[in-house]
Amino acid sequence: MFVNCFANESIENSVNRFKKILRLKGFPIDQAQKELDVILNRSEGDFQNFNEKRRQSILDFHLKNNSNYSQFTSKTHYNTWDEIPVMTKADLQKPLKDRLSKRYKTSKVFVNKTSGSSGHPFIFAKDKYAHALTWAHIIWLYQQHGIDMNSYFEARFYGIPKDAVGYRKERLKDFLANRHRFDIFDLSQSNLHKFLELFKEKSFDYINGYTSSIVLFAKFLKEQNVILKVVCPTLKICITTSEMLFEDDRQLLENQLGLKIVNEYGASELDVIAFENEKGEWQLNNKTLYVEVVDDHGFALPHGQEGDIVITSLYNKAHPFIRYQIGDRGIIDENSTVQKPILKSLTGRTNDFAILPSGKKVPALSFYYVTKSVIEDSGLVKEIKIIQKELSKFTIQYKAESELDQIQKQKITTAVETYLEKGLEITFERKNELDRSESGKLKQFTSQLDG
Repeated sequence: MFVNCFANESIENSVNRFKKILRLKGFPIDQAQKELDVILNRSEGDFQNFNEKRRQSILDFHLKNNSNYSQFTSKTHYNTWDEIPVMTKADLQKPLKDRLSKRYKTSKVFVNKTSGSSGHPFIFAKDKYAHALTWAHIIWLYQQHGIDMNSYFEARFYGIPKDAVGYRKERLKDFLANRHRFDIFDLSQSNLHKFLELFKEKSFDYINGYTSSIVLFAKFLKEQNVILKVVCPTLKICITTSEMLFEDDRQLLENQLGLKIVNEYGASELDVIAFENEKGEWQLNNKTLYVEVVDDHGFALPHGQEGDIVITSLYNKAHPFIRYQIGDRGIIDENSTVQKPILKSLTGRTNDFAILPSGKKVPALSFYYVTKSVIEDSGLVKEIKIIQKELSKFTIQYKAESELDQIQKQKITTAVETYLEKGLEITFERKNELDRSESGKLKQFTSQLDG
């Protein structure tokens, strides 16, 4: 919601705080918003032509201006889009300066690094206009759900650097962006009580953060018999991101937060990839990205078929992300149109499979989901993660106030054998806190098999 244009100057300055920060950092947000408006106002008939031209334009630019990309492709012309080779994160494991396009320097672009949740962390860059367009798009997406990033106060469930300089820098950014960060590296009962007290004291407008951390907080609220909206009535909505949101977890969040839940799928090196619209559909970003689902040979699959998700960043001239395999698998809905593509489902990460002694290969989320559905029936367990130690040996780490008893453990082992395979050795480890990545994400499955 925007403040009336006749409001006094101090209120106007507060409302425009977020945009002012972007301008001060050299990101042309006003120009980017004008371009986004043009994209949004294109007709259905014109959109496909615009999309094809934009794809061809960014491809031609990098073939001519990025020596690393031209070496990667080894060709200067392609007859069809499917012929263009798929990039992986492993292809980008080299110094950033060697990956930048002509006339772009690390000091003049936006530089960041991925979380490494796929197993291949790397530093990436965006030119300032492309990054401004990313933010213009995010601002617009949030507006569709009534969130004004220029004035709303955000409760942020994210990780935070532990070194003194990084910590202070992140806290300053949070202050300037009008948000309070809840440190998800400490999700102990005492700290969750502190979280709740902050919600009672501060007038937060929305929650945004990693799914697993917000779900854990919701379980704590259930134990306390608290609905968050009651103690913090200014709250309007909750956005979950970066991790799988299961339907039972969504229901828990809706019940205990008392808020509408909007699920986001994105990648720091790109943009928001898909965002739930008002109808609850996961609408794909076709404004700044081109999203495809492809087979093992890089050919685009018909809508409705599962494959690898590959993405082209349509505006980033500093660094090429063209037919870039993000590491996830998914399905584009059969009813998608060029102007309104819908992501039907995410089916897991390409590198997250459990290999069983029989040779059977199962998506890790299947293993996790079977275990989760049983282990949480106890009411004791707050979080779990699965570690495959050997072909037949799996460890289930869980956060709980007390140990699971033998009956509960046997019930879980039986469920795993029923849905996956008999003869698996399951061990259990109760932990006070589960290990998270540097960014704060909870990796639900890890394989320690060599190769």
